[in-house]
Amino acid sequence: MRRVLAVVAGSLLAAALLADDAAPAASAFSAASAGPQLGDCVIFSEGGAGRLLKAPTYWLKGSIAALSRQRWQLDRCPHIGKPAAAHTVADHARLAAAMPCVEPASVSVVDTLPREVEVTRVQVLVAEWETPWSHQHGTTGWLFRGQFLEQTLRKGALIDMDAAWLEGCEGER
Repeated sequence: MRRVLAVVAGSLLAAALLADDAAPAASAFSAASAGPQLGDCVIFSEGGAGRLLKAPTYWLKGSIAALSRQRWQLDRCPHIGKPAAAHTVADHARLAAAMPCVEPASVSVVDTLPREVEVTRVQVLVAEWETPWSHQHGTTGWLFRGQFLEQTLRKGALIDMDAAWLEGCEGER
């Protein structure tokens, strides 16, 4: 009986250490009263899941060149019909275009749809990036093979995105 308990406890501990953090990363600007400002250094990152064995983190770094506040009709997220690990670049682009959106599992919010929310959009002036180049380096995400979604990354290029996807630069990569 002790062996069974030890195996179960060990399995639970291993699962907890290797598990992804289910909560999405909060924007560095959500807590700040002023929000993002022109010229702020920002990073979009993905990956880094796991507690003991971490997956690589891929990122896009730049500065805010323009920002605007828009009214957005909050609606249901598109149903892709396959697990997130199997999403293609086109699937990621379709989801990104619909964001912010509500997952159908959020019944209390979905019942009240559509409703308007305010969204801060920014144009990021690309400075540097690191993306996976093959599936061995990382799964297809928003950053893959030198692209952000379907846009090729170039130094000095402008990329339009939701400010909630970004974090402020705390230190140099």
